[in-house]
Amino acid sequence: MSKGPGSQRPDSQRPGAAPGRHFLQIPGPTNVPDRVLRAMDYPTMDHRGPAFADVGGRALEGMKSIFKTAGRVVIYPASGTGAWEAALVNTLSPGDKVLMYETGHFASLWNKLAQRLGLEPEFIAGDWRHGADPEAIEERLRADGGHAIKAVCVVHNETSTGSVTQVPEIRRAIDAAGHPALLMVDTISSLASLDYCHDEWGVDVTVAGSQKGLMLPPGLSFNAVSEKALVASQSAGLPRAYWSWDEMAEPNATGYFPYTPATNLLYGLVEAIDMLHEEGLDNVFARHQRHGEAARRAVRAWGLEVLCLEPRHYSGSLTAVLVPEGHSADAFRKTTLENFNMSLGNGLSKIADKVFRIGHLGDFNDLMLMGTLSGVEMGLELSGMPYRRGGVQAALDYLCGKEQASASAA
Repeated sequence: MSKGPGSQRPDSQRPGAAPGRHFLQIPGPTNVPDRVLRAMDYPTMDHRGPAFADVGGRALEGMKSIFKTAGRVVIYPASGTGAWEAALVNTLSPGDKVLMYETGHFASLWNKLAQRLGLEPEFIAGDWRHGADPEAIEERLRADGGHAIKAVCVVHNETSTGSVTQVPEIRRAIDAAGHPALLMVDTISSLASLDYCHDEWGVDVTVAGSQKGLMLPPGLSFNAVSEKALVASQSAGLPRAYWSWDEMAEPNATGYFPYTPATNLLYGLVEAIDMLHEEGLDNVFARHQRHGEAARRAVRAWGLEVLCLEPRHYSGSLTAVLVPEGHSADAFRKTTLENFNMSLGNGLSKIADKVFRIGHLGDFNDLMLMGTLSGVEMGLELSGMPYRRGGVQAALDYLCGKEQASASAA
């Protein structure tokens, strides 16, 4: 007898494998809210028919409000990696020099992608514990008197480290150097979680994905595009077909796409945009910052170390935690998954097995955070990791305002 598709699900997702819900606390993909799941549950429609124009048009216009742009937004049926490639191939030519900054694993992957496309990226070394350094970028651009560098690429929220680059400072650095390079920013783990202003901050191409702050499954990616980037695309020489902004322009104007779109994901995207505006973007950003601060207080109370060293660069999307030397972050994560049915993010490349990451972004509230931190503290206890008890209480005191009340009384 053949087995049904349910038999292929991971153990943590099989009925009866573990009571209660699985805690998916990696920094993306994130939990998909019921409203979005129900929106995606509608029958697939004709993507060339008249009804689809409303769905496509609402998705494209709605994403402008999330990027905070009056300019063009392009939606691809792809992961964030596709949006990285689209940003580069639509604006650059073979052999162009690109300035990038090593904030962590994902900045490094974007650098490798640029190399494979035939570009010449220059990678400013970083320590994986800070956002991009605007002074280093300005210094390098000032030395580029011939303007050989055609683009500056930075990651807004480095998902591997929990460090945020201050994008307005990067824009000011480019302007102070008097350099015409395009500014490209990866917001894959920050859009709809951390404040972001494509137009106001002078970004030329913003890259994003669906599976994090937008509260969708993986499968959609985005470019927000400035007029300067559109002009650059007219003379760009890298091959492009699937990723071409030009191919998107005419059908997008009426809510359609040049090829088959991810129809049901677009249903979900429209619903997710509505949810974000119902809560209010400023409230969404404040919620993420509050949860980030609560998580960091828990980490410090446990006697552990937050990977990000600069308070101005702390992330509201995730917290990366260094484990004591000689101990395994992956063994701790395995213990936590097996005993409490909770997935935490792993350390990547340079920080593999040295770090675990707590995701607190997307459809997330105080009770979910407290459940997550309780699972971490129980996992620390069972795994034999050196720690102090009390991290959960420290986060609880912060969320309940007890620290502020004590300070006022004193």
